[in-house]
Amino acid sequence: MASYVGYLKKHSEALVKDVGIENACALTGKSKATLGRYYSDHDEHADRFMPIDTVAKLEAASSYPHVTSALAEIRGITMSYDTTRNNAEGEINTDVIKLSQRFALLMAEYNQSIADGVITVNEAKRLLRETTALQKVLIDMKLRLEEEAGR
Repeated sequence: MASYVGYLKKHSEALVKDVGIENACALTGKSKATLGRYYSDHDEHADRFMPIDTVAKLEAASSYPHVTSALAEIRGITMSYDTTRNNAEGEINTDVIKLSQRFALLMAEYNQSIADGVITVNEAKRLLRETTALQKVLIDMKLRLEEEAGR
């Protein structure tokens, strides 16, 4: 993990600067000095990292999820950053309808692709796009259900 210390600190600094130091202090309830220690490259702060709740608060206000992205890269995970959050205030019924529609589109695309017995590269790309769109609906639905369960 030692090889990632500088990398995580650099992205923590980028996150704070993206939000703005004053705004970051207000959002997190932390002082400038405390936030600075999270991304300081001095030896005495080498083992100090931003708490996950602080990261979540700052990334919600930032233009990009700097720390989450860095963690994903360290693990070799590719992320897709989706700026659209359709139906953010909707109901679970709306999500179920969207889910059904997306699944129907995926099955229609699959049926068309497999008709000749071979899925071409272009057909595979279309199936992947539909699968990803279906996944986004499921993630939105999961987040909404977790929110409902937490009330």
